Amino acid sequence: MAQHLRIHPTTPQPRLVNQVVAALRAGAVIAYPTDSCYALGCLIGDKTAQDRIRRLRRLDADHELSLVCRDLSEIATYAKVDNSAYRLLRALTPGAYTFILRAGREVPRRLQNPRRKTVGLRVPDNPIVASLLEALGEPLMSTTLQLPGDDFPLSDPEDIRARMDALIDVIVDGGACGLEPTTVIDLVGPQPVVVRHGRGPTTLFES
Repeated sequence: MAQHLRIHPTTPQPRLVNQVVAALRAGAVIAYPTDSCYALGCLIGDKTAQDRIRRLRRLDADHELSLVCRDLSEIATYAKVDNSAYRLLRALTPGAYTFILRAGREVPRRLQNPRRKTVGLRVPDNPIVASLLEALGEPLMSTTLQLPGDDFPLSDPEDIRARMDALIDVIVDGGACGLEPTTVIDLVGPQPVVVRHGRGPTTLFES
């Protein structure tokens, strides 16, 4: 049975945030709200928890898992960022975007796309996530909480509790989220490529 922690969406309680961090460090898989929709998360170095997430989502090896970072400087620690990519990242973070970049040395191989050696990274504009990442001191490994066969991500904490209670360890209840996942932008090539249109607008670089 998952631990259900109701955390204030704009002023997260430090005691509850620290409980989530302790659970993550003990190997937990968590469901948590972002600025787009709910996501599943675990520690970067926890292969067992990552495998659990892949089984829950039924993800194949080519599906890139994302690193959820505190800020732009943390993205630069885990990815190779050139000047043009940096300018775009600076303009769009924090926000409802996932960026595909060449993985840096700090990224375990199991988190990289096996063919392209890339990784997805994002900086959500969400106080709960910001507090979790600050207390944790490192990025979260993350993916959208959209279960096999569903047309949309789960967005309501009570629905998550009803369907995921026996499958994950902590449900971070920050209230209802939206149904749109992030906009995914591939920054590996010479020009940004929108891989998936989502909540984040793309008017900044699309004509």
